[in-house]
This record gives sequence, C-alpha cells and structure tokens, in this order.
Amino acid sequence: MGDGSRWAPLEIDPAGAGAEASAAGLAAHLRALGDLEALLAHEKALVLRGFGVTQGELDPILDLLLPNRLAYVHGNSPRTKVGKNVYTSTEYPPKYTISMHNEMSYAHRWPARLAFFCERAPETGGATPVVDGARWLAALDDDVRAAFAGGVRYHQNLHDGLGLGKSWQDTFETGDRADVESYLKESGAEWEWRPDGGLRVGQLRPATITHPVTGEEVWFNQADQWHAAGLGDETAAALAKIMPAEDLPQSVTYADGSPIPPEHVIQVRDRGLDCAVDVDWRAGDLLLIDNVLVGHGRRPFTGPRRVLVAMSD
Repeated sequence: MGDGSRWAPLEIDPAGAGAEASAAGLAAHLRALGDLEALLAHEKALVLRGFGVTQGELDPILDLLLPNRLAYVHGNSPRTKVGKNVYTSTEYPPKYTISMHNEMSYAHRWPARLAFFCERAPETGGATPVVDGARWLAALDDDVRAAFAGGVRYHQNLHDGLGLGKSWQDTFETGDRADVESYLKESGAEWEWRPDGGLRVGQLRPATITHPVTGEEVWFNQADQWHAAGLGDETAAALAKIMPAEDLPQSVTYADGSPIPPEHVIQVRDRGLDCAVDVDWRAGDLLLIDNVLVGHGRRPFTGPRRVLVAMSD
C-alpha cells in the first residue's frame, strides 16, 4: 500500500497467497492470516480474487471474514435477503451511478466491516468503486468542511406499505411497532407515527468520525445521497412539484435544521467519486472493506449482475 494519494485495496490471489485456487484454499489462507482485523485496519480493503468461490460455498468464507453477521435493520437501500444475513448489494437500476458512502453512516449503529461477493459479473461496467475516507475529507474545500462541522440531521418518512420509498416494516425488518420504537429510543432518534400509519424519523449524526484503531479522521455521512440535489436537477425538480421537502422519503439538513446548499452536496458527491478506485468484478471474487475507513459505491453496468453483501460489527 502506498501513500494516501495512491491508495488501493490489497489484492490477494492464490499465486500470491501460495494457496489452492478454491474456496477451501481461501478458507485455509484466511485461517493462517491470524489477525485479520489488524490487516484490514492497515490495508483498509482486501480483494480476494481467483479462488472461484460459488454461492453455495460462501457461508463458511463469510464466517471467517465477518465474525458476527448483522441484519440490515434500518437500511435505506432497496435489497433482497437471500441467505443468513446475506443480501443483494442493491437493486437500483443499472444505468445509474451510486455515489460513495459508508454503509449506514446515518444510523446510530453501523457495521464495522462489509463483504461483497460477485456471483455473476456484468457484461460491461458494474465496478464497485472504493474511496479512502481520509482522502475524501481532504479533497473537500475548507468552507464545505467547516459548514458540516456540527454534523447533519437526517429525516425519513417511511410509509405503511404503500407509497414512495421504503416502508417502515421493510426498513426495520419487523411489523411490530414496539420493536421499532425500542430501536429508535436506543438510537436517540426522534420519531412520530403519522395518521396514515407511516413513520417520521429524525436523527442527528456527525459528518466525520475518527477510526478507533488508526486514529484517522474520515468523511462519514450520507448527506449527498439524502439531499434532493444528489438525485440530479431533473429528478429534484420533479419531486419538488409533487411534495414539499419535509415529506420526501428521505432528506437532510445541517445539524441546526438549516438547508444544505446544493453546491455543497454536489461537491461532496463528485469529489468522492473522483478519489475512488474501481474494483472490477469477476465471478467468485470477494471484497472486504473497513466500513469506517473506506466508502463504496457502484458504477453503471450492462447485462445481468449479481453482487451480494453481508456486514458485521
């Protein structure tokens, strides 16, 4: 790994690892590594390529990479659960770029690690870009960093089964209001049940955090993804015609409730993508990332693409 300006994930393949090109060979190598946590904190992301892992062989590998697999509770991305806390990575249309983000940085509890698995590679495109969060932070203008210093306030409107965006039942993986309220109370969120059965949630979160092992300060929020400007001018204008900002499925302000200028979120979005390194997929590849040190996204693609994701604390 070079300095921050040349950072890229560490690639591990059978030849370099001196391991058999199989799922069993990868599992043996991971057991022999010893302190995977220290390696990941140092390298920030690992690409495990050429071992030919299939979905049927995935669970034992994930057990080694993710010591405590988590459910995607309070997740805002459209996904389908396909195994033991294993999900499709996203179901956004393939023609769109998904901007850089740290998984669930808007929540009070986020996963420490993410593991992606490529079951089927796309015909073209479809890379998972990854970005060093410290470099992303350094790439922002001083006035933008200063404006976000107090943190951000996220707002969600979750419908009761029919509406725009996700329902509260899908978001929290339960139909029990008491379970949802218990989760939100623990998180320090503000919430109210709407007369139509929907749920409105507000949360104050930091814009940057410090990694507990490396001490690096990193950009760690999803303001650009929650802001209408991040959707593009046409989409933002269309949404503004049909509903006020406070009724959007998700929106974001500065910590004091003041609006975030569109040019700030566009700078955040574009510079994150500019600083990113693409991980191109081949079937059987895995990508393990430290979810604090590294943000991730998705490039547009053509043809069928199936990438799965799991997460751990």
